[in-house]
Amino acid sequence: AEKVEDIVGLYMDPPRHAVVLSLDEKSQIQALERTRPSRPVTPGRPETQTHDYIRHGTTTLFAALDVLEGTVIGRCMQRHRHDEFLRFLNTIEAAVPAGKLIHVILDNYATHKHPKVRAWLARHPRWVFHFTPTSASWMNAVEGFFSALTRRRLKRGSFNGIVDLQAAINRYIAEHNDRPKPFVWTKPAAAILNAVNGNAAPSV
Repeated sequence: AEKVEDIVGLYMDPPRHAVVLSLDEKSQIQALERTRPSRPVTPGRPETQTHDYIRHGTTTLFAALDVLEGTVIGRCMQRHRHDEFLRFLNTIEAAVPAGKLIHVILDNYATHKHPKVRAWLARHPRWVFHFTPTSASWMNAVEGFFSALTRRRLKRGSFNGIVDLQAAINRYIAEHNDRPKPFVWTKPAAAILNAVNGNAAPSV
């Protein structure tokens, strides 16, 4: 309950002079190249796409959604260990203006709690981590961005290699940041807790 109230509070009443980031990794994004080009929509015929493909490896997208601005900081890496996570934290640290506190909402993945990550946080006192409750990653706003990325860029794409896949992801992030929309959470914490305790799917 405390974690729900904490995170909903950040969404609905973010602290002044601070940045609120929703952060997560989308791992194992596959670079799949279709064996034949897709056929576009034509009158009386839907778009068609082959079901067979060539695998060219995977990439991991680290992404942080600025809840107030709606913009995304993203970086593709080959793996998602604590080393890569620390590199992404340094990317954010360089991007956020000095003097602003950084509140980060993230899940309980072991990488996020690694001793080296905790040591990094101790050296960067303006950072505060807020962990979602167990099995409640749906509270992490960046999941909506990952869903849109999958539907609009990855699902129907054909990529001839990791570089091609990463370039497509980076273009999508740039296009998203050209037209950002603040993340809006409407359900108070009490409503979320009531829905969870009643085994109903909460609508946010």
